[in-house]
Amino acid sequence: MDRANVPATEKTTFRDVKQNVLDRIRDKTWAPGTIIPTEIDLAEEFGCARATVNRAMRELADEGILDRKRKAGTRINAAPIRKAKFAIPLVRVEIEVTGATYRYVLVNEKTQTAPDWLRARLNLPNNSRVVHLKCMHYADNSPFQFEDRWINIAAVPQVEQADFSGTGPNEWLLDQIPFTDVEISFSAGAATIELAEFLSIEPGEPTFTAERTTWLSGTPVTFAKMSFGRGYRMTTRI
Repeated sequence: MDRANVPATEKTTFRDVKQNVLDRIRDKTWAPGTIIPTEIDLAEEFGCARATVNRAMRELADEGILDRKRKAGTRINAAPIRKAKFAIPLVRVEIEVTGATYRYVLVNEKTQTAPDWLRARLNLPNNSRVVHLKCMHYADNSPFQFEDRWINIAAVPQVEQADFSGTGPNEWLLDQIPFTDVEISFSAGAATIELAEFLSIEPGEPTFTAERTTWLSGTPVTFAKMSFGRGYRMTTRI
């Protein structure tokens, strides 16, 4: 077994795993398009924790070497793809760096059984319980972001005792629990009557929406939809 020339007495690091995978790609052991072994299989082969393999796989995916898809496995890209990287900012910081004053309002909070559409989206078991929050974020008292968030209680049990009256759920989550995977999608749509009221725009007016789902080692943590009104701009780098 090739352990990337790591002596048996040394602990295998994520860098060792990453280099071994790169070597196999470069010497055509794993050809473009190949689905590579699972993280569990690689962890057993390298004699390390699955988390070590996961970190190596995430870095290679970030660099465009691998294409990771939930339930479909990890595949060698035919050619490296340069990927845009999006930070997950705290909305408070995002507002304050512009020099504006940040204000947060908890609109509504409810603990309930996950609706069918959310269970299907997050692959949650029947009767899963979630906390549903609606929040507003303001910049200099002008509407900046409407946040509609669902938190999986099984993943974050302490959420039932959390006080969101003064702290937004994203800021609270980042302080409470890490995440290993994130999926972000962006869309444009017409504002509903409810959304238009919160963002101080006309119903049907275009809005920019970011949807974000995070997981911790395969367990869904949260699904959030952030909507913005006039003038919002997102910038990234490749």
